[in-house]
Parts: sequence; structure tokens; C-alpha cells
Amino acid sequence: MRVLKIEPGKKPEVLEIGNGLEEMQKLVGGFIQVLYPFDDPVALICNEEGKLLGLPPNRVLRDEEGDIYDVVCGTMFLCGAPPDSEHFCDLTPEQIGKYEKRFHCPEIFLQTDRGIICLPMEE
Repeated sequence: MRVLKIEPGKKPEVLEIGNGLEEMQKLVGGFIQVLYPFDDPVALICNEEGKLLGLPPNRVLRDEEGDIYDVVCGTMFLCGAPPDSEHFCDLTPEQIGKYEKRFHCPEIFLQTDRGIICLPMEE
């Protein structure tokens, strides 16, 4: 399955992985959590216990207004998620392009008394 792997502090990378649970768990370093934060049929898969384990912050998720509503910690990957299927599949070339662009720039996180500030890393 063709996925987009996104690690903290790094640019996205296209990988071929098997679609079995063990391979997905190995990629994120533990139990998987599946999120559907996009309008596209794309799943975001991350470590279910990433925050509890203190894994490094990776990327933020933003709502329609651009406000941060969650921070994904640890390695994550994106894969296709057909609406009427329980199975994951390859990302399309268009999805790879779209999400590589969206998550291209790694982010730096600062905790303040007003919450989290997220800044793009300089190239």
C-alpha cells in the first residue's frame, strides 16, 4: 500500500507498506489510532498513545477557520480509506501531491500560558 509517512521534524516521505495491522503498528511504534480529519477519503494513522508516551509533537490539525484543534504526536502516515470499506488502500497520486504539500514543512511547537503555538521550521 502506498502511504505518506510523516515524522516529527521531517518532510513527508512516500513509502510502500503492507496493509496488515502489524506493519502499521511498527510504522507508528505502537497501537494504531485511525482519524478521518479530511474531506477526502484519506485516513491519518498514528500511535494511539502518542501523547501519553510523550512522543514528540509532529503536526497540528486545524479546523475550517485555521484554528488548531489537535496535535498529532509521533510518526503518522496517511493512506486511502474508501468510504464503503473497512480496508485501507494506496493514496492516489493526487492525494500524495495534496498532502505532501499540506504537511511539507515540519513544525515547531511552543507551549505558552495561552496554549500551543505552532510555527513552521525554516528550510
